Amino acid sequence: MRKEFSKTIEKIATKDKKVIFLTGDLGFMALENIRSAIGNRFINAGVSEQNMISVAAGLASRGLIPVCYSIAPFAVFRPAEQIRLDVCLHNMNVKIVGNGGGYGYGIMGATHHAIEDIALLSSLQNMKCYIPFCNEDVETVTKEMMKRKGPSYLRLGAGAKPSWLKMPEYSHTRKLTASGTVTVVALGPAIQNVFKSLEIAPKLKNSLELFVISEMPLPNLSTELKKSLRKTGKLLVLEEHVSRGGLAENLALLLFKQNIPCRLINLCAQGYPNGLYGDQAYHQKISKLDPDSI
Repeated sequence: MRKEFSKTIEKIATKDKKVIFLTGDLGFMALENIRSAIGNRFINAGVSEQNMISVAAGLASRGLIPVCYSIAPFAVFRPAEQIRLDVCLHNMNVKIVGNGGGYGYGIMGATHHAIEDIALLSSLQNMKCYIPFCNEDVETVTKEMMKRKGPSYLRLGAGAKPSWLKMPEYSHTRKLTASGTVTVVALGPAIQNVFKSLEIAPKLKNSLELFVISEMPLPNLSTELKKSLRKTGKLLVLEEHVSRGGLAENLALLLFKQNIPCRLINLCAQGYPNGLYGDQAYHQKISKLDPDSI
């Protein structure tokens, strides 16, 4: 999704001179277009993520709109204290972009994975997390993030929209299929493996009501999602993120508050139960997030 992101930011930053782009020495063969378009408003902050976030907070305090880019674990976990105190505490308009959310960087191992990022960031005051579900969704979600005034995090993954899917109008919860007997709710690109499951077993398409979530913490249950759950009573939640602090926990609280009973199954990142590393598909299989398991 990073190429779609870079094209979108190039358009936004070319028009809005307040946008400052900072990278933690990453983005080779993806960000050159931004650098060419905005000149000295493109800053390579080096391998110094804590400093990058603090500098961004300072820029935001002067009315500028800094966008901080790195791979997801470097953008979130290394500068966590600076995000909490310099950005969120003071409600600074800083945009943090993490590429390769979940197990996106596969064989590089836990140092390069971000399976707890939403839990950490969505617990901080004033922070809103944005999660596009396919490449074609990146422009819309990025524009939504840039319109918001306040701390924001964009979690980029990968995956193309299936040809049969008509892109719905943006909201934090979007319904993708018409009707069914089971409600399936996925966090961002986790929906991609549901699409692949439907290729394996196309008859399932008429049995599932698919929803995709693109904002965390989820502020409320959409009318369509509540209607679906009251009808089906069965909820399958998929997220390439640990269960604690993830989508299923967020949904469970909202369902409990509104007295909507259902059977809930959560397929989520299981970490490293066998102590081994592999590519993203390997970790999805271990976590039963692969198309066959779904």
